[in-house]
Amino acid sequence: MRKFQFFKLASLPLLLAANGNGWAQTPPPTPSADTNTIDFEADALDYDDRADVVTATGNVKMERNSNRLRADKVVWQRKTGEVTASGNVAITNPSGDVAYGDSIVLTDTLKDGVIDELLIVLANGGRLAARSGARKGSITRLENATFSPCKVIDQSGCPKDPSWQLKARKVTYLPDENRIRFKGARLELFGLALPTLPGFSVPADGRGSSGILAPDLRYSRTNGFELTQPYYLRIAPNRDLTVTPHIYSGALPALEANYRALIGTGAYQIGGFATYGSRLPADIIGSKSQRDFRAYFYANARFQISPKLSLKATGRFATDRTFLRRYDISRDDRLRSILNLERISQSTYFSVAAFGFQTLRSSDSQGQIPVAIPVIDYRKRFADPLIGGKFEIQLNSLAITRTGGQDTQRAFSSLRYDVRRITSLGQEIMLTGYVRGDIYNTNGVASTRTAIYRGQEGVQGRFLSAVAAEVRWPLIGQLFGGTQRITPRFQIVAAPGTRNLALPNEDARSIDLEDTNLFALNRFPGYDRFEDGTRVVYGADWTFDVPGFSLQTNIGQSYRLSSKINLFPGGTGLTNQSSDVVGRTTLKYKRLLSLTQRYRLDKDNLAVRRNELDVTFGTESNYATVGYLRLKRRVDVSIEDLRDREEARIGGRTQLARYWSVFGSAIIDLTSRRDDVTSRSDGFSPVRTRLGLAYEDDCIKFGFTWRRDFDGTGDARRGNSYQLELSFRNLGR
Repeated sequence: MRKFQFFKLASLPLLLAANGNGWAQTPPPTPSADTNTIDFEADALDYDDRADVVTATGNVKMERNSNRLRADKVVWQRKTGEVTASGNVAITNPSGDVAYGDSIVLTDTLKDGVIDELLIVLANGGRLAARSGARKGSITRLENATFSPCKVIDQSGCPKDPSWQLKARKVTYLPDENRIRFKGARLELFGLALPTLPGFSVPADGRGSSGILAPDLRYSRTNGFELTQPYYLRIAPNRDLTVTPHIYSGALPALEANYRALIGTGAYQIGGFATYGSRLPADIIGSKSQRDFRAYFYANARFQISPKLSLKATGRFATDRTFLRRYDISRDDRLRSILNLERISQSTYFSVAAFGFQTLRSSDSQGQIPVAIPVIDYRKRFADPLIGGKFEIQLNSLAITRTGGQDTQRAFSSLRYDVRRITSLGQEIMLTGYVRGDIYNTNGVASTRTAIYRGQEGVQGRFLSAVAAEVRWPLIGQLFGGTQRITPRFQIVAAPGTRNLALPNEDARSIDLEDTNLFALNRFPGYDRFEDGTRVVYGADWTFDVPGFSLQTNIGQSYRLSSKINLFPGGTGLTNQSSDVVGRTTLKYKRLLSLTQRYRLDKDNLAVRRNELDVTFGTESNYATVGYLRLKRRVDVSIEDLRDREEARIGGRTQLARYWSVFGSAIIDLTSRRDDVTSRSDGFSPVRTRLGLAYEDDCIKFGFTWRRDFDGTGDARRGNSYQLELSFRNLGR
């Protein structure tokens, strides 16, 4: 008997007894680590030592160098190394791709061979089917093949036609290059055959790979028809570049690019959109259009330098005020650039930052827009070893520069102490003490249009101090089979008078009494203004919960013991001794309904000064959202940060069929000139509306969207636009 390679048998004693031809006379040798070794399992085995042929039947499994074969029957010609498998054949390569067929002829490396009625299931779920195929090494070549990454069975396990598939005369699968190449390919979309592609390739695993992406087609009144054809370049596994030409029928072409990189400490991206085209200035009435270089550049990054130290950066810049809207890039009216170095530990926070802004509003002067550099903030918390409270030290400095306006430098240091206790009756008592010293230097105050924001020229100082005590008493009980909690709240705050108006106001302008700041130590949003005097604040929270339903509401008001009429602008709800009444109500029912309403009522006649409503109703496939905001504060029109307005927003999506849906949204300006004399609305002016139809399944998504803009500025004209979107999922890049 000849010696042969090791075979690992499923039931060795039974096989030795049942199979003759000298098999039982010489036991198999001990397994070795030789890479030529074939692991072999079968229900029955027959060896013809004269012909040197091994025949295995019943659940046959062979493995060599991570290449695995499974079949009902395998005949191995050991002289020639030919392996013939038949019956439910399945071959798996080291990448996890599985080839199925009726019969196959292989070499004993289990790599090379020819297979009939071939089906290859790729590791990512894609499928390749062909009448016949041949594999040599890692390369598989197919004749008259079909490829699709879509599911071919539905949720019930029944066969279904894929949404799209590629059919080709010849297909070459190159695992080492992660590509599937087609010759004479034709794309079938929902059974409709599209024109033949002479040459085409897709990534085998659905991940990023260099190549042409799906185009995008849209129409707008400003630019006419637009065709975009992105090209994706995978530079490295952690770096890529996307270049997108934009071709317009009503404007000169534009070029867009985006570069992304992932490095050991973080990630960053740099991009831009540029063209040479006509421009109509938005801030010059009656001006004529002119051709010029127009562009938008952006960059952002985040790096985790160490577990506690991080760096964040964002940069945005446009060459003119209407470029973003003209080319439908963004509707932002201000661009912000940030550089921020932060160190955060369990008890400390340190930040050095810089902020820059570019206005895109036609009514704003860029010279009045601030640049803040540097902004330094340091905070340290430590526990009180005696009573168990907490101290917080803060050091802060800020320098604001304007090219055509007021300049301000500020620095302060503060100390805050908080202690919290629970009494034996369940009351929660919180005590706060606060001291702070400020120093300001201001230049060019006359260039600030709003007088209450200016402060005095030169160097000014201020000392602040305040103490506060707050009591909460949660009362919990049963109600209607659920649980309710009523929490009365009472607070008293005392602070000596300060030189507020002698100092500039850069960061505390948008003051408005709300439920979120009613019990705050300082109800101004920033540091430049501090609420002095003595006041009492009172209110209550109520919560009701039953399975699937919850209701939360709060209401409150404050009373100042001394009048500070000149501290707060009129209409903010804090001008008089008694404040307006503020509250919030939130209602949720399972995942079907979410409603939040915030309001402010006039203290004298309960007129609604602020009413904000947000409602979401429905499921993930069928839902509607409604938003409404009304600010009727009667603020002096000279204070541009506190304008009154009224606005409604509505949106929704409805599932028409399993894969089809219709969606839409609208924004409506309801502000009348009685509320804001600068308003261009007559009380009902749509701002932007959108309506679309979409199809989405497991491997394809497309939609058609109509949008109308009712507000035009410069060369960003009002009008209709249409967009056709088509994307193939699992097709990679």
